[in-house]
Amino acid sequence: MADTAADLGELSAFLAVARAGGFREASRQLGQSASGLSEAVRRLEARLGVRLLNRSTRSVAPTEAGMRLMDRLGPALGEVQAALDVVNGFRDRPVGTLRLNVPASAARLVLPAIIPPFLEAYPDIRVEVTVDESFVDMLAAGCDAGIRYEERLEQDMIAIPIGPRRQRIATAASPSYLAKHGMPAHPRDLLSHRCIRGRFPSGAMPAFQFERDGEVISLEPEAPLTVGIGGGVDLAIDAAVAGCGLIQIFEEWMRPHLASGALVPLFEDWWLSFNGPFLYYPGRRYLPAPLRAFVEFVKAAQP
Repeated sequence: MADTAADLGELSAFLAVARAGGFREASRQLGQSASGLSEAVRRLEARLGVRLLNRSTRSVAPTEAGMRLMDRLGPALGEVQAALDVVNGFRDRPVGTLRLNVPASAARLVLPAIIPPFLEAYPDIRVEVTVDESFVDMLAAGCDAGIRYEERLEQDMIAIPIGPRRQRIATAASPSYLAKHGMPAHPRDLLSHRCIRGRFPSGAMPAFQFERDGEVISLEPEAPLTVGIGGGVDLAIDAAVAGCGLIQIFEEWMRPHLASGALVPLFEDWWLSFNGPFLYYPGRRYLPAPLRAFVEFVKAAQP
């Protein structure tokens, strides 16, 4: 039994390091020493007789053998954790860590109203939130659940509503920009205006989109400023307030600036409306106790 426990520890250490891309980041995430993780991976490689990680002074990446092991190991260790988590059902309160993978819009606009009361209700649960715009495989990334919109939901997952059920993409500009460049009369006028745009990690740049009475307009305006979607959004909004150009983003993200008059709404009857986000997670029989508690909490919060 002791040998089996040691094997599981080494396998868990390898998986954490491979996913984190380094011993230091994995040690930070796990709360363990980097040297201890390094020794565990070394023992595992010695036992298997094959190198699992390519190490350099700057990075750590799995070898082909390591990648094959990761593909099978992630789901397997997840099932082991789920089996052990059955014991949680005999506790007065669930214990453990909930790992969420979410886009920046959810981290900014959805979770602030949910996480604090959830932690208050379940003080023995820890929540780790990874903000990611890459639409990664949530399970492969080591997360229990994710938040995405309908068009980005992974197959074979259970999805439940979380946060606002209808959202809009707003278009706005600062009074100083409009005073200098004039007020556009129609969405197509944006082609002759300066706009602030975003780019996904994949390199894709979403077009400016508008919809009214069944008519859909998609534009690729000039962009003197392009920011990474997610981490660069606050910069984009600040630049719009400063008069750098027109911006199109979630209405809720801009609402304080719209309310204060720092940004002026444009073409409001053309704003694109869509369904709000969903919490999605694997449809396995036994959910980890922290995830089960979070699912029940989210369901109860919906009107």
